[in-house]
Amino acid sequence: MIYPIVVYGDPVLKKKAAEIEKGTDLTQLVEDMYETMKGAHGIGLAAPQIGKSIRLFVVDGRPLEDEETNDFVKVFVNPEIVEEFGEEWAFEEGCLSIPNIREDVERPESLKIKYYDEKWEYHEEEFDGMKARIIQHEYDHIEGILFTDYLTPLKKRMLKGKLTNITKGKMKVEYRVAIPVKK
Repeated sequence: MIYPIVVYGDPVLKKKAAEIEKGTDLTQLVEDMYETMKGAHGIGLAAPQIGKSIRLFVVDGRPLEDEETNDFVKVFVNPEIVEEFGEEWAFEEGCLSIPNIREDVERPESLKIKYYDEKWEYHEEEFDGMKARIIQHEYDHIEGILFTDYLTPLKKRMLKGKLTNITKGKMKVEYRVAIPVKK
């Protein structure tokens, strides 16, 4: 099942996600998340981006067609970044929940993370470069942080109109989106 992508302005994207009870069957949800991500041409998707405020994200670096990420397909359940280290480096990031906006974000080059996979097997690993960046971006989603939160006040002011249009559904995308409901 392909879910609509929740876009900028929805409160679920700014909320810290809840832990998932150990042993929960995530098979169908993980399959649906991969299908949703692929349909939107993404390389990562966090559960809050489909309206589920739980600590789960999936990654698939193969679309980057980069030797470093061509085997980077993983599921992260209840992840916790233990440490980030190395030089900070800038890279232009985008987000399925913030369509048509790309900006440079500085992040440390490496990290150590502990997490469960979809079969509830425990892992503790280190990742560098693009793999680390993809994880950091998706991890931010389950912490209620968006890549735009890292931008300078000036950049944010410059993007205000585009971000407002996203909250109103005034953007062109090739995938289904869920527009924030106004109360």
